[in-house]
Amino acid sequence: MEVGNVRCRLGELLEQRGLTLVQLSELVDVSVVNLSVLKNNRAKAIRFSTLTAICAALECEIGDLLVLRP
Repeated sequence: MEVGNVRCRLGELLEQRGLTLVQLSELVDVSVVNLSVLKNNRAKAIRFSTLTAICAALECEIGDLLVLRP
């Protein structure tokens, strides 16, 4: 599977929860720049610890955050 086939739904999840990238950055201790890269689907990789922290902060599952493109 290519990385290009994975889409990050971070923007949608933030909007649904009324959060900003800055607020999420403070919650998960990840820079706004790194979260922005993830949100805009430019990330090539993500640490499990970051993924776990984001999912915990957004109260979602990994499959809610990352989906495969058709």
